Amino acid sequence: MNREELKALGLTDEQIEKVMASHGKVVNPLKSEVDKVKGLENEITTYKQQIADRDTQLIDLSKKAEGNEDLQKQIKDLQKANADAKEESDNKLAAQRKEFKLELALKDAQAKNPKAVKALLNQEAISLDGDNLIGLEEQLKSLKESDAYLFGEEQPAGLKGRQPHPTDPGGKPAPQKNPFSKEHFNLTEQGRLLKEDPELYKQLKASAK
Repeated sequence: MNREELKALGLTDEQIEKVMASHGKVVNPLKSEVDKVKGLENEITTYKQQIADRDTQLIDLSKKAEGNEDLQKQIKDLQKANADAKEESDNKLAAQRKEFKLELALKDAQAKNPKAVKALLNQEAISLDGDNLIGLEEQLKSLKESDAYLFGEEQPAGLKGRQPHPTDPGGKPAPQKNPFSKEHFNLTEQGRLLKEDPELYKQLKASAK
């Protein structure tokens, strides 16, 4: 999405600024997360190399310390400490990668408030396999059915209330399911209409009686 594309759609300069600002609120935090992950990967790569160098030095020292039990014990303790530090750094990087992938997945799922959606997820049941999050798709599908209001593309500020109702080829309002009718009763849709189009809300509510 860029300014030229938005201008081609007929948006005013003021509307374009509001759309770009709204877009930036989503994109900039993700860019920040990418930078954090890359920085952490570089830091851990350097740390792993340091640990590997220390292990090599400890192996050489262990050979020279044969027959000295106290020194051998100290060397083994240091080797274990190095192994624990390596495991901790691996876990930290894996957690960062999982968090970043989760943020992207929630963005793709059009979560209006990723923080609120994450709070409803069982993150212990979600694992990262390469670039794939295992156990997330099923939970998102369930949430979209039970809490549909948490998902959907939000209309950029400045454009709300300016969009015409869908029309058919003849220029007449397109048929719409009435969320107040027995057949299509939907509290979530009623709430959305009340917020976004109070006039249509009243019309549909009256026609359902």
